[in-house]
Parts: sequence; C-alpha cells; structure tokens
Amino acid sequence: MAVQTELDKADMEPLSVELGEITLKEKPTPSQLHELAKALNSLGFEIIDNQKSRMIEQIKTQIISLVHYTDITTPLKLSAVLSDQLNHDYSYLSNLFSAVEGTTIEKYYIAQKIERVKELLVYNELNLSEIAYQMGYSSVAYLSSQFKQVTGMTPSQFKGLQIHHRQNLDDL
Repeated sequence: MAVQTELDKADMEPLSVELGEITLKEKPTPSQLHELAKALNSLGFEIIDNQKSRMIEQIKTQIISLVHYTDITTPLKLSAVLSDQLNHDYSYLSNLFSAVEGTTIEKYYIAQKIERVKELLVYNELNLSEIAYQMGYSSVAYLSSQFKQVTGMTPSQFKGLQIHHRQNLDDL
C-alpha cells in the first residue's frame, strides 16, 4: 500500500504491484525515477533495476518465505525449490548469489533458519524437539549443533538470556 501511494504521488500508473516487484505501464522519466527512489528509500525500500540484483532479491524472498512463513516439517532440497520457483539452474543461482553477496545460499538459508529458531525460542510455545521438527531438522542434536555454530551458544543458553539478540531479516 505504501508503494502504491508513492506511485500515485509520482503520477506513475502500475500494471501490477506485488511483493518485491512493480510493473509500470510506461517507462518513467529519470526525474520521476529519482523522486520515486527518494520516497521509497524514506520508507525503507529501494529500487533494484538490474537483472542480477533482482534475482538475488528473489532468492532471498523465496528463502525468507520458506523459512518464516511456511512449516518445513520435512527436510527438503533447497536447490530444487529455488530452481523450480525461479526457473533457473541452481548452479547459476548459487554462483550469482555467492559472487554478489559474498556468502553461499546455504549459509544464508541456515542463518534464516537460526533466526526463526530464535524467534520460536523467545515465544516459548514449543519445546526444542517440536522446533527441530517444525524447522525440518533431522534431530534436536543437529539443530543444537548448527545453532551453536552460528550463534556461539546453545539453544538453552540463548533461551536463558534476558535480552534476546535477534537480527532484522534485512541485516542477514
């Protein structure tokens, strides 16, 4: 809605406005684009107009959606999901992501999963076994090992903290 409002202010007519993507009816002038970019930046958005950057954002959006908005419960092949959703060979996606982001898709995926685990630990509604199952881990031991590798502490230690150190999704 915020993006639609800014498009209306800039007298730009979109064909569609979806999560992470806008299709405009007409090509904007450089001054329109500059003004829209300023307005969107003030709202925490940015315009991504090169194909590679768009692909990186689509990869991140797919992973965030998968980790934070769906229950994984069964282990899945991330490579197959991304290839299917983005209609590109996984090796292309992986090489592009690594070159631009300086980390692998797998590490980004793990970081997202650990942030979700932190969130579930803070909510204190599920025990560690239920969290491991929900997040698609084969065992509590594997989840705990990966959690400690990423955060430097066990899930129990994290749960015992008074201040929970979670990162914004955009900062991962």
